[in-house]
Amino acid sequence: MSPALEPGQPAPDFTLPSTAGPVHLADLTARGKVVLAFYAEDATPLCAAEIRSFKDEYETLTELGAQVVGISADGLDAHHQFAESLGGLPFPLASDTSLDVARQYGVVDDTQKRSLRAVFVIGEDGAVLHANGFYNPGNPGQYAEVFQALGLEL
Repeated sequence: MSPALEPGQPAPDFTLPSTAGPVHLADLTARGKVVLAFYAEDATPLCAAEIRSFKDEYETLTELGAQVVGISADGLDAHHQFAESLGGLPFPLASDTSLDVARQYGVVDDTQKRSLRAVFVIGEDGAVLHANGFYNPGNPGQYAEVFQALGLEL
């Protein structure tokens, strides 16, 4: 497995199908910063906690000029069910069924069947502002780092 991307490196561009139609990173960064939240699997407790945390602070994220995209290897049907189980989501869940995007970001798990829980903040210039290749949704410090990367003074 390739190591996870580091801050300052260019973020690999991609287009993936999502619950809101095709998601193209270059189109998103043209409008502002982007938080990419990779997660292992729909409807698992830790992954639900990760995605829910970004839903809960979505207003703050958008005030900081960021958009959010959740990414896993699950298909769109599973994504729609997962989003519904969380009471709906204000951001898309993208399907990386081939794990090509997770591979480019260096966050495929050892089984090669899913991505790790990882979070990247991408700037308007397409460069990685923040990278956490082993994101733990229960770690408040890691969560705060995402907001700091977006410019929030903590």
